[in-house]
Amino acid sequence: MFMTEEQSEETPGGGLSVKEEDVEKENVTEIAALDEEEEEEDEETLPHPEILDIFEEGLAQLVQDPLLCDLPIQVTLEEVNSQIALEYGQAMTVRVVKADGEIMPIVVVQNATVLDLKKAIRRFMELKQQREGGVKQVSWRYVWRTFLLIFQGEKLDDDKMRLKDYGIRNRDEVTFMKRLRKK
Repeated sequence: MFMTEEQSEETPGGGLSVKEEDVEKENVTEIAALDEEEEEEDEETLPHPEILDIFEEGLAQLVQDPLLCDLPIQVTLEEVNSQIALEYGQAMTVRVVKADGEIMPIVVVQNATVLDLKKAIRRFMELKQQREGGVKQVSWRYVWRTFLLIFQGEKLDDDKMRLKDYGIRNRDEVTFMKRLRKK
């Protein structure tokens, strides 16, 4: 038997009608869902230091992978991406040799320019200083006015020229040398 709208609202004994019961059930369901969401938000909210710890633990596990084992323990996302690009042949390592004999393995993309190499050297040195707690500020304008990069006797003067155009390939050595003063 079907009830009309008037009949469904009036029930004997003063109880809730079928329509009111449905609305009441929906309200209870919505309230329960909101309570669950609030509990989930409370469970998922972590202080920033704890999130950093979790992230660093994950990175430490990631660095144990044979593909990424060459990376330092306090690795950055940029370093991980560079290492992956190296493995896929999308990047190359240029070994920059300083006057004291130290070799800096600098990773750049395959079609990098001299300017890209200079920026990568800067980033490498900044990360190294950060990890070792060294000098805070370096004037890179001064560095590039005072020093230059040389590959097989040729100065890498043109910042816009690609490394490949100079003949630089993966694992080639570029010398980081002080400029000679003109008198």
